[in-house]
Amino acid sequence: MKVAKFGGSSLASAEQIKKVCDIVLQDPERRLIVVSAPGKRSKEDIKVTDLLIRCAEAALSGGPAEKELTAVVKRFEDIAYGLGLDGRIVKNIEDDLRKRLEGKTGHRGMFIDCLKAAGEDNCARLVAEYLKNCGINAYYVNPGDAGMLLSDEFGNARVLPESYENLARLREKEGIMVFPGFFGYSRSGDVVTFPRGGSDITGSILTAAVEAELYENFTDVDSVFSADPNIVSNPQPVKELTYREMRELSYAGFSVLHEDTLEPVYRKGIPVCIRNTNNPASPGTLITTRRRTKNGPVVGIAGDSGFCSIYIGKYMMNREIGFGRKVFQILEEESLSFEHAPSGIDNICVILRERQMDGATEEKVVRRLKDELNADDVSVEHDMALVMIVGEGMMHTVGIASRATKALADARVNIAVINQGASEVSIMFGFKAEDAVNAIRALYNEFFGR
Repeated sequence: MKVAKFGGSSLASAEQIKKVCDIVLQDPERRLIVVSAPGKRSKEDIKVTDLLIRCAEAALSGGPAEKELTAVVKRFEDIAYGLGLDGRIVKNIEDDLRKRLEGKTGHRGMFIDCLKAAGEDNCARLVAEYLKNCGINAYYVNPGDAGMLLSDEFGNARVLPESYENLARLREKEGIMVFPGFFGYSRSGDVVTFPRGGSDITGSILTAAVEAELYENFTDVDSVFSADPNIVSNPQPVKELTYREMRELSYAGFSVLHEDTLEPVYRKGIPVCIRNTNNPASPGTLITTRRRTKNGPVVGIAGDSGFCSIYIGKYMMNREIGFGRKVFQILEEESLSFEHAPSGIDNICVILRERQMDGATEEKVVRRLKDELNADDVSVEHDMALVMIVGEGMMHTVGIASRATKALADARVNIAVINQGASEVSIMFGFKAEDAVNAIRALYNEFFGR
Protein backbone atom coordinates (compact mmCIF):
# COMPACT_ATOMS: atom_id res chain seq x y z
CA MET A 1 0.00 0.00 0.00
CA LYS A 2 1.02 3.58 -0.71
CA VAL A 3 -0.43 6.66 0.96
CA ALA A 4 -0.86 9.61 -1.40
CA LYS A 5 -1.58 13.08 -0.05
CA PHE A 6 -2.72 15.89 -2.35
CA GLY A 7 -2.34 19.55 -1.40
CA GLY A 8 -4.74 22.42 -1.86
CA SER A 9 -3.44 23.50 -5.27
CA SER A 10 -4.03 19.93 -6.50
CA LEU A 11 -7.70 20.16 -5.48
CA ALA A 12 -8.49 23.79 -6.29
CA SER A 13 -10.82 23.03 -9.20
CA ALA A 14 -12.69 20.22 -10.92
CA GLU A 15 -9.93 20.00 -13.54
CA GLN A 16 -7.31 19.54 -10.84
CA ILE A 17 -9.35 16.89 -9.05
CA LYS A 18 -9.63 14.94 -12.31
CA LYS A 19 -5.82 14.97 -12.52
CA VAL A 20 -5.63 13.72 -8.94
CA CYS A 21 -8.00 10.84 -9.65
CA ASP A 22 -6.08 9.90 -12.81
CA ILE A 23 -2.87 9.74 -10.74
CA VAL A 24 -4.54 7.61 -8.08
CA LEU A 25 -5.85 5.14 -10.64
CA GLN A 26 -2.46 4.76 -12.33
CA ASP A 27 -1.13 2.72 -9.41
CA PRO A 28 -3.30 0.08 -7.69
CA GLU A 29 -1.16 0.43 -4.54
CA ARG A 30 -2.45 3.98 -4.02
CA ARG A 31 -5.36 2.93 -1.84
CA LEU A 32 -5.26 5.50 0.94
CA ILE A 33 -5.71 9.06 -0.32
CA VAL A 34 -5.41 12.13 1.91
CA VAL A 35 -6.88 15.41 0.68
CA SER A 36 -6.48 19.04 1.71
CA ALA A 37 -9.14 21.71 1.34
CA PRO A 38 -9.35 23.31 -2.12
CA GLY A 39 -6.59 25.92 -2.51
CA LYS A 40 -6.09 28.89 -4.77
CA ARG A 41 -7.02 28.70 -8.45
CA SER A 42 -4.89 31.79 -9.13
CA LYS A 43 -2.64 34.16 -7.18
CA GLU A 44 -5.60 36.47 -6.53
CA ASP A 45 -7.87 33.66 -5.31
CA ILE A 46 -8.65 32.77 -1.69
CA LYS A 47 -8.13 29.33 -0.17
CA VAL A 48 -11.26 27.58 1.09
CA THR A 49 -9.71 27.33 4.58
CA ASP A 50 -9.36 31.12 4.68
CA LEU A 51 -12.97 31.51 3.53
CA LEU A 52 -14.04 29.21 6.37
CA ILE A 53 -12.05 31.21 8.92
CA ARG A 54 -13.79 34.38 7.70
CA CYS A 55 -17.09 32.58 8.08
CA ALA A 56 -16.27 31.53 11.65
CA GLU A 57 -15.09 35.01 12.62
CA ALA A 58 -18.23 36.60 11.19
CA ALA A 59 -20.36 34.24 13.30
CA LEU A 60 -18.24 34.90 16.41
CA SER A 61 -18.77 38.63 15.88
CA GLY A 62 -22.51 38.10 16.12
CA GLY A 63 -23.28 38.48 12.41
CA PRO A 64 -25.30 36.08 10.25
CA ALA A 65 -22.18 35.01 8.27
CA GLU A 66 -24.46 34.43 5.28
CA LYS A 67 -22.19 36.21 2.79
CA GLU A 68 -19.17 34.22 3.96
CA LEU A 69 -21.11 30.95 3.93
CA THR A 70 -22.32 31.59 0.38
CA ALA A 71 -18.71 32.11 -0.81
CA VAL A 72 -17.68 28.70 0.57
CA VAL A 73 -20.70 26.90 -0.87
CA LYS A 74 -20.07 28.53 -4.27
CA ARG A 75 -16.51 27.15 -4.36
CA PHE A 76 -17.71 23.61 -3.69
CA GLU A 77 -20.62 24.04 -6.10
CA ASP A 78 -18.27 25.03 -8.94
CA ILE A 79 -16.13 21.96 -8.27
CA ALA A 80 -19.09 19.58 -7.96
CA TYR A 81 -20.74 20.70 -11.19
CA GLY A 82 -17.38 20.66 -12.97
CA LEU A 83 -17.04 17.01 -11.95
CA GLY A 84 -20.49 16.22 -13.31
CA LEU A 85 -22.00 15.63 -9.87
CA ASP A 86 -25.60 16.59 -9.16
CA GLY A 87 -26.90 19.17 -6.73
CA ARG A 88 -27.48 16.73 -3.89
CA ILE A 89 -23.87 16.76 -2.77
CA VAL A 90 -23.82 20.57 -2.85
CA LYS A 91 -26.96 20.60 -0.67
CA ASN A 92 -25.30 18.17 1.74
CA ILE A 93 -22.23 20.39 1.96
CA GLU A 94 -24.33 23.48 2.63
CA ASP A 95 -26.28 21.62 5.32
CA ASP A 96 -23.01 20.51 6.92
CA LEU A 97 -21.68 24.06 7.00
CA ARG A 98 -24.89 25.45 8.49
CA LYS A 99 -24.85 22.78 11.18
CA ARG A 100 -21.29 23.74 12.10
CA LEU A 101 -22.28 27.41 12.27
CA GLU A 102 -25.05 26.51 14.72
CA GLY A 103 -22.48 25.04 17.12
CA LYS A 104 -21.53 26.56 20.46
CA THR A 105 -19.43 29.72 20.17
CA GLY A 106 -18.35 29.86 23.80
CA HIS A 107 -14.92 28.43 23.04
CA ARG A 108 -13.42 30.43 20.19
CA GLY A 109 -10.71 27.92 19.24
CA MET A 110 -13.12 24.98 19.27
CA PHE A 111 -15.64 26.81 17.08
CA ILE A 112 -13.03 27.94 14.53
CA ASP A 113 -11.52 24.44 14.34
CA CYS A 114 -14.93 22.93 13.64
CA LEU A 115 -15.45 25.37 10.74
CA LYS A 116 -11.89 25.09 9.39
CA ALA A 117 -12.10 21.30 9.20
CA ALA A 118 -15.09 21.53 6.85
CA GLY A 119 -12.77 22.29 3.92
CA GLU A 120 -10.91 18.98 4.03
CA ASP A 121 -13.94 17.01 5.17
CA ASN A 122 -16.21 18.08 2.32
CA CYS A 123 -13.41 17.92 -0.25
CA ALA A 124 -12.86 14.27 0.69
CA ARG A 125 -16.56 13.59 0.22
CA LEU A 126 -16.46 15.25 -3.22
CA VAL A 127 -13.42 13.26 -4.38
CA ALA A 128 -14.89 9.97 -3.15
CA GLU A 129 -18.20 10.71 -4.86
CA TYR A 130 -16.48 11.52 -8.15
CA LEU A 131 -14.49 8.28 -8.07
CA LYS A 132 -17.67 6.32 -7.35
CA ASN A 133 -19.37 8.04 -10.29
CA CYS A 134 -16.47 6.79 -12.43
CA GLY A 135 -17.28 3.22 -11.38
CA ILE A 136 -14.44 2.94 -8.85
CA ASN A 137 -14.78 1.21 -5.49
CA ALA A 138 -13.97 4.32 -3.46
CA TYR A 139 -15.39 5.80 -0.28
CA TYR A 140 -14.97 8.61 2.22
CA VAL A 141 -13.44 7.76 5.62
CA ASN A 142 -14.43 9.84 8.64
CA PRO A 143 -11.37 10.49 10.86
CA GLY A 144 -13.46 10.02 14.00
CA ASP A 145 -14.75 6.63 12.89
CA ALA A 146 -11.22 5.59 11.90
CA GLY A 147 -9.84 6.58 15.32
CA MET A 148 -7.74 9.68 14.53
CA LEU A 149 -7.50 10.94 18.11
CA LEU A 150 -5.71 14.22 18.80
CA SER A 151 -4.84 16.32 21.83
CA ASP A 152 -7.38 19.01 22.63
CA GLU A 153 -5.05 21.84 21.60
CA PHE A 154 -7.27 23.64 19.13
CA GLY A 155 -5.37 24.78 16.05
CA ASN A 156 -2.17 23.13 17.25
CA ALA A 157 -3.07 19.51 17.98
CA ARG A 158 -0.76 16.50 18.24
CA VAL A 159 -1.66 12.91 17.54
CA LEU A 160 -2.37 10.67 20.54
CA PRO A 161 -0.48 7.34 20.68
CA GLU A 162 -3.59 5.14 20.48
CA SER A 163 -4.40 6.58 17.05
CA TYR A 164 -1.79 4.38 15.39
CA GLU A 165 -3.42 1.15 16.56
CA ASN A 166 -6.85 2.46 15.59
CA LEU A 167 -5.79 3.58 12.12
CA ALA A 168 -3.85 0.38 11.40
CA ARG A 169 -7.20 -1.31 10.73
CA LEU A 170 -7.52 0.68 7.50
CA ARG A 171 -4.93 -1.62 5.94
CA GLU A 172 -7.47 -4.45 5.90
CA LYS A 173 -10.12 -2.51 3.99
CA GLU A 174 -10.73 -2.93 0.26
CA GLY A 175 -10.97 -0.24 -2.41
CA ILE A 176 -9.74 3.34 -2.40
CA MET A 177 -10.16 5.23 0.86
CA VAL A 178 -10.41 9.02 0.73
CA PHE A 179 -9.37 10.49 4.08
CA PRO A 180 -9.66 14.21 4.93
CA GLY A 181 -6.43 15.73 6.21
CA PHE A 182 -5.78 18.44 8.79
CA PHE A 183 -8.13 17.34 11.58
CA GLY A 184 -9.16 14.60 13.95
CA TYR A 185 -11.14 14.37 17.17
CA SER A 186 -10.32 14.85 20.83
CA ARG A 187 -11.16 12.10 23.31
CA SER A 188 -14.26 14.12 24.23
CA GLY A 189 -15.43 14.10 20.61
CA ASP A 190 -14.60 17.66 19.54
CA VAL A 191 -13.10 18.46 16.14
CA VAL A 192 -9.45 19.50 16.55
CA THR A 193 -7.05 20.64 13.83
CA PHE A 194 -3.33 20.46 13.33
CA PRO A 195 -1.49 23.73 12.53
CA ARG A 196 -2.04 25.14 9.03
CA GLY A 197 -0.54 22.80 6.45
CA GLY A 198 -1.41 19.91 8.74
CA SER A 199 -2.77 17.61 6.02
CA ASP A 200 0.89 16.67 5.48
CA ILE A 201 0.91 15.45 9.09
CA THR A 202 -2.28 13.43 8.58
CA GLY A 203 -0.68 11.64 5.64
CA SER A 204 2.43 10.84 7.61
CA ILE A 205 0.45 9.46 10.57
CA LEU A 206 -1.61 7.24 8.27
CA THR A 207 1.51 6.04 6.46
CA ALA A 208 3.10 4.97 9.73
CA ALA A 209 -0.12 3.43 11.06
CA VAL A 210 -0.75 1.17 8.06
CA GLU A 211 3.01 0.63 7.56
CA ALA A 212 2.79 1.66 3.91
CA GLU A 213 5.81 1.18 1.68
CA LEU A 214 5.84 4.85 0.56
CA TYR A 215 4.28 8.19 1.45
CA GLU A 216 3.72 10.27 -1.72
CA ASN A 217 3.11 13.95 -1.11
CA PHE A 218 1.73 15.59 -4.26
CA THR A 219 2.01 19.34 -4.57
CA ASP A 220 2.60 21.91 -7.36
CA VAL A 221 6.39 21.67 -7.78
CA ASP A 222 8.53 19.03 -9.49
CA SER A 223 10.84 18.62 -6.52
CA VAL A 224 12.37 20.24 -3.49
CA PHE A 225 14.79 22.97 -4.60
CA SER A 226 18.03 23.98 -2.97
CA ALA A 227 16.61 27.46 -2.29
CA ASP A 228 13.32 29.33 -2.60
CA PRO A 229 12.63 29.94 -6.34
CA ASN A 230 11.01 33.25 -5.37
CA ILE A 231 14.38 34.45 -4.08
CA VAL A 232 16.91 32.60 -6.25
CA SER A 233 16.44 32.21 -10.01
CA ASN A 234 16.35 28.59 -11.20
CA PRO A 235 17.71 26.96 -8.02
CA GLN A 236 19.05 23.43 -8.32
CA PRO A 237 16.54 20.61 -7.77
CA VAL A 238 17.36 18.10 -5.06
CA LYS A 239 16.92 14.42 -5.95
CA GLU A 240 17.33 12.98 -2.46
CA LEU A 241 17.29 14.27 1.11
CA THR A 242 17.56 12.64 4.49
CA TYR A 243 14.83 13.04 7.08
CA ARG A 244 17.12 15.27 9.14
CA GLU A 245 17.91 17.52 6.19
CA MET A 246 14.26 17.92 5.23
CA ARG A 247 13.23 18.52 8.83
CA GLU A 248 15.79 21.34 9.13
CA LEU A 249 14.78 22.90 5.81
CA SER A 250 11.04 22.71 6.60
CA TYR A 251 11.62 24.33 9.97
CA ALA A 252 13.68 27.10 8.36
CA GLY A 253 11.08 28.10 5.80
CA PHE A 254 10.72 25.49 3.04
CA SER A 255 6.96 25.32 2.53
CA VAL A 256 6.88 22.03 0.60
CA LEU A 257 6.23 20.04 3.80
CA HIS A 258 4.97 21.10 7.19
CA GLU A 259 7.86 20.93 9.65
CA ASP A 260 6.07 18.37 11.90
CA THR A 261 5.37 15.97 9.03
CA LEU A 262 8.33 13.64 9.16
CA GLU A 263 8.28 12.30 12.72
CA PRO A 264 5.80 9.40 12.19
CA VAL A 265 7.45 8.12 8.99
CA TYR A 266 10.94 8.71 10.41
CA ARG A 267 10.11 6.42 13.34
CA LYS A 268 9.06 3.68 10.91
CA GLY A 269 11.79 4.31 8.33
CA ILE A 270 9.25 4.80 5.53
CA PRO A 271 10.46 6.98 2.62
CA VAL A 272 8.59 10.06 1.43
CA CYS A 273 8.44 11.24 -2.17
CA ILE A 274 7.53 14.83 -3.09
CA ARG A 275 5.71 14.77 -6.45
CA ASN A 276 3.99 17.23 -8.79
CA THR A 277 0.30 16.71 -9.54
CA ASN A 278 0.70 18.75 -12.73
CA ASN A 279 3.74 16.75 -13.87
CA PRO A 280 3.38 13.22 -12.46
CA ALA A 281 6.11 11.90 -14.79
CA SER A 282 8.72 13.83 -12.80
CA PRO A 283 10.45 11.55 -10.25
CA GLY A 284 10.33 14.25 -7.57
CA THR A 285 12.45 14.32 -4.43
CA LEU A 286 12.92 11.24 -2.24
CA ILE A 287 13.31 11.69 1.51
CA THR A 288 14.83 8.74 3.32
CA THR A 289 17.19 7.66 6.10
CA ARG A 290 20.35 7.80 4.00
CA ARG A 291 20.73 9.31 0.58
CA ARG A 292 22.65 7.67 -2.21
CA THR A 293 23.26 10.77 -4.29
CA LYS A 294 26.06 13.18 -3.49
CA ASN A 295 24.45 16.62 -3.53
CA GLY A 296 27.54 18.24 -2.03
CA PRO A 297 28.14 19.27 1.58
CA VAL A 298 25.22 21.72 1.47
CA VAL A 299 21.91 20.53 -0.01
CA GLY A 300 19.71 23.50 0.76
CA ILE A 301 19.46 27.03 2.09
CA ALA A 302 16.28 28.25 3.75
CA GLY A 303 15.19 31.28 5.70
CA ASP A 304 12.24 32.57 7.64
CA SER A 305 11.36 35.83 9.36
CA GLY A 306 9.22 36.56 12.38
CA PHE A 307 11.73 35.95 15.18
CA CYS A 308 12.97 37.93 18.14
CA SER A 309 15.81 37.39 20.59
CA ILE A 310 16.11 37.91 24.32
CA TYR A 311 19.65 38.83 25.39
CA ILE A 312 20.52 38.11 29.03
CA GLY A 313 23.89 39.18 30.42
CA LYS A 314 25.31 38.58 33.88
CA TYR A 315 28.93 38.76 34.98
CA MET A 316 30.23 35.32 36.12
CA MET A 317 27.09 33.65 34.78
CA ASN A 318 29.02 30.48 33.94
CA ARG A 319 29.82 29.93 37.64
CA GLU A 320 26.19 30.19 38.75
CA ILE A 321 24.72 26.70 39.00
CA GLY A 322 21.16 26.51 37.65
CA PHE A 323 21.19 29.82 35.79
CA GLY A 324 20.10 28.30 32.48
CA ARG A 325 17.39 26.23 34.13
CA LYS A 326 15.98 29.35 35.77
CA VAL A 327 15.90 31.19 32.41
CA PHE A 328 13.95 28.41 30.72
CA GLN A 329 11.69 27.92 33.74
CA ILE A 330 10.59 31.54 33.46
CA LEU A 331 9.91 31.08 29.74
CA GLU A 332 7.97 27.88 30.47
CA GLU A 333 5.87 29.55 33.13
CA GLU A 334 5.01 32.30 30.63
CA SER A 335 4.05 29.64 28.02
CA LEU A 336 6.90 30.58 25.68
CA SER A 337 8.72 28.03 23.55
CA PHE A 338 12.21 28.81 22.25
CA GLU A 339 13.96 27.99 18.99
CA HIS A 340 17.69 28.44 19.71
CA ALA A 341 19.80 29.43 22.69
CA PRO A 342 23.43 30.24 21.80
CA SER A 343 25.47 31.37 24.78
CA GLY A 344 28.78 32.76 26.02
CA ILE A 345 30.42 32.64 29.43
CA ASP A 346 28.54 35.69 30.72
CA ASN A 347 25.51 35.83 28.44
CA ILE A 348 22.83 33.80 26.74
CA CYS A 349 20.62 34.68 23.77
CA VAL A 350 17.24 32.97 23.50
CA ILE A 351 15.50 33.12 20.11
CA LEU A 352 11.72 32.86 19.96
CA ARG A 353 8.94 33.26 17.43
CA GLU A 354 7.88 36.90 17.49
CA ARG A 355 4.18 36.06 17.52
CA GLN A 356 4.54 34.84 21.11
CA MET A 357 5.88 38.17 22.37
CA ASP A 358 3.14 40.76 22.56
CA GLY A 359 3.89 43.94 24.48
CA ALA A 360 2.49 42.78 27.82
CA THR A 361 4.27 39.42 27.65
CA GLU A 362 7.59 41.04 26.75
CA GLU A 363 7.36 43.51 29.61
CA LYS A 364 6.59 40.75 32.12
CA VAL A 365 9.34 38.40 30.88
CA VAL A 366 12.00 41.11 30.88
CA ARG A 367 11.02 42.16 34.41
CA ARG A 368 11.12 38.58 35.71
CA LEU A 369 14.49 37.84 34.10
CA LYS A 370 15.99 40.97 35.65
CA ASP A 371 14.46 40.56 39.09
CA GLU A 372 14.65 36.80 39.57
CA LEU A 373 18.08 36.29 38.00
CA ASN A 374 19.65 39.56 39.11
CA ALA A 375 20.79 39.97 35.51
CA ASP A 376 23.00 42.89 34.57
CA ASP A 377 21.34 43.34 31.21
CA VAL A 378 18.15 42.05 29.57
CA SER A 379 17.07 43.31 26.16
CA VAL A 380 14.82 42.17 23.32
CA GLU A 381 15.71 42.46 19.62
CA HIS A 382 12.76 42.37 17.24
CA ASP A 383 12.31 41.84 13.47
CA MET A 384 14.85 39.07 13.10
CA ALA A 385 15.19 36.43 10.39
CA LEU A 386 16.95 33.08 10.60
CA VAL A 387 18.73 31.56 7.61
CA MET A 388 20.06 28.01 7.68
CA ILE A 389 22.44 26.10 5.48
CA VAL A 390 21.71 22.40 5.65
CA GLY A 391 23.50 19.24 4.59
CA GLU A 392 24.62 15.94 6.10
CA GLY A 393 27.91 16.32 4.21
CA MET A 394 28.91 19.39 6.23
CA MET A 395 30.12 17.29 9.15
CA HIS A 396 32.81 15.75 6.93
CA THR A 397 33.84 18.97 5.16
CA VAL A 398 36.32 21.52 6.48
CA GLY A 399 35.67 25.24 6.00
CA ILE A 400 31.89 25.42 5.55
CA ALA A 401 31.42 28.08 8.23
CA SER A 402 34.36 30.06 6.86
CA ARG A 403 32.92 30.07 3.36
CA ALA A 404 29.47 31.05 4.64
CA THR A 405 30.65 33.94 6.81
CA LYS A 406 32.92 35.28 4.05
CA ALA A 407 30.02 35.18 1.56
CA LEU A 408 27.85 37.10 4.01
CA ALA A 409 30.60 39.62 4.70
CA ASP A 410 31.11 40.19 0.96
CA ALA A 411 27.36 40.83 0.66
CA ARG A 412 27.64 43.32 3.55
CA VAL A 413 25.22 41.33 5.70
CA ASN A 414 25.84 41.70 9.41
CA ILE A 415 25.45 38.47 11.42
CA ALA A 416 23.69 38.99 14.74
CA VAL A 417 23.67 35.35 15.87
CA ILE A 418 25.34 32.15 14.67
CA ASN A 419 24.68 28.65 15.96
CA GLN A 420 25.65 25.15 14.80
CA GLY A 421 23.78 22.16 16.17
CA ALA A 422 25.66 19.24 17.70
CA SER A 423 24.70 17.02 14.74
CA GLU A 424 26.50 19.41 12.34
CA VAL A 425 23.64 19.00 9.85
CA SER A 426 22.91 22.73 9.85
CA ILE A 427 24.35 26.13 10.66
CA MET A 428 21.94 28.88 11.67
CA PHE A 429 22.56 32.59 11.08
CA GLY A 430 20.42 35.35 12.56
CA PHE A 431 20.07 38.81 10.97
CA LYS A 432 17.75 41.75 10.85
CA ALA A 433 14.79 40.64 8.73
CA GLU A 434 15.60 43.19 6.02
CA ASP A 435 18.89 41.34 5.28
CA ALA A 436 17.41 37.86 4.84
CA VAL A 437 16.98 37.89 1.05
CA ASN A 438 20.51 39.17 0.43
CA ALA A 439 21.83 36.55 2.86
CA ILE A 440 20.07 33.67 1.09
CA ARG A 441 21.30 34.82 -2.32
CA ALA A 442 24.87 35.25 -1.08
CA LEU A 443 24.93 31.80 0.50
CA TYR A 444 23.37 30.19 -2.56
CA ASN A 445 25.93 31.75 -4.87
CA GLU A 446 28.73 30.53 -2.61
CA PHE A 447 27.61 26.89 -2.42
CA PHE A 448 25.70 26.39 -5.68
CA GLY A 449 26.57 29.23 -8.03
CA ARG A 450 30.05 28.14 -9.04
